[in-house]
Parts: sequence; structure tokens; C-alpha cells
Amino acid sequence: MARKAGLELLAGVLVFLVLAAPSTAITCQEVTSSVLGCIPYIRTGGAVAPPFACCDGIRGLNSKAVTTIDRQTTCRCLKNLANLMGRSMNPGVISGLPSACGVRVPYPINPNTNCDRIR
Repeated sequence: MARKAGLELLAGVLVFLVLAAPSTAITCQEVTSSVLGCIPYIRTGGAVAPPFACCDGIRGLNSKAVTTIDRQTTCRCLKNLANLMGRSMNPGVISGLPSACGVRVPYPINPNTNCDRIR
């Protein structure tokens, strides 16, 4: 009887630890790897449809960014990537990428976006 109670207590503690564990936040490395497949599309100026890998990465990233912190981090990382791509890249192509993939992102992807306002 005492053993059964001990196992139930242990199971309860394990369930609590799993449920109470903080969720893993999105990192810029994850954002970068998610949108890496979009580089050819961006380089061509959007002349062709975005590759499947690009849209799949955007959809996956959008579905992972569920908290305010995740969305703000994603926004900051995307802004940094857009800045790294340089002025030779068309900012309209970059900001239109989610739409080209059929994904709704609630903020524009450009260097002027205030990521702190994203909720």
C-alpha cells in the first residue's frame, strides 16, 4: 500500500514538472533555418513562386510563434536577417513572402517594424 502511494506521488510530481516546465523559446538560429529555403526566391526578386521548403519553413515558424515573446523574437530575427541581406534585396519581396506562401503574419517584415508592439 505504501509503495502504491509512493508511486502515485512520484507520478504526480513528474506530471507537475512536465506541465510546469517553461516552454522553449524560439531562437534566431531556428528562425534562420526556417527561412533559409527562401533565399533563392528573394534573390530572384520574387520572379518565381517561393519553393516548398521556404513556405513550409514559414508555416512552421508561424505555428511555433504562439507567445508574445516568441512573436517578438521572431520579428527581431527576421528584421536582422532582412538587414543582413542588404539593400540589393527588394524589401517588398521580403515583406510579401508570408503572403506568397499563404501565411498571415500580423506584422510587416521590414527594418522599420517595431517588434516591441507585437502581442
